[in-house]
Amino acid sequence: MLKWPDRTAVDTALRAIAGRLAAAHPELLKLGYFGSYARGNWCMGSDLDIIAIVRESDTPFTERAGAFDISGLPVPVELLVYTEGEWGGMQYEGRRFVRDLEREAVWVFSRAEQRKMGSE
Repeated sequence: MLKWPDRTAVDTALRAIAGRLAAAHPELLKLGYFGSYARGNWCMGSDLDIIAIVRESDTPFTERAGAFDISGLPVPVELLVYTEGEWGGMQYEGRRFVRDLEREAVWVFSRAEQRKMGSE
């Protein structure tokens, strides 16, 4: 019988990796996931859709994900890496993808939240 990792297992694994990614990438501002795992309708074969927001990058969008070591996750991954400026521009334009993602995203790391917690 085949068994596919559930949302809790995937969420826990990504949260563990998020700390490592944040340490290796000081430009990382936010990391989260969206799609079927965020909505709770994942199934056998579902991948994990991850979004990363970075301060800035000189690397083309199509090549940015390669800089992030996301090994160790229990399911296949699709990683999208946007700069803060790109993300803000898409929000300003009101793109449907951004609206949907903002509604369903589960953010597992936020540098701003980390800073707030460190100052308390």
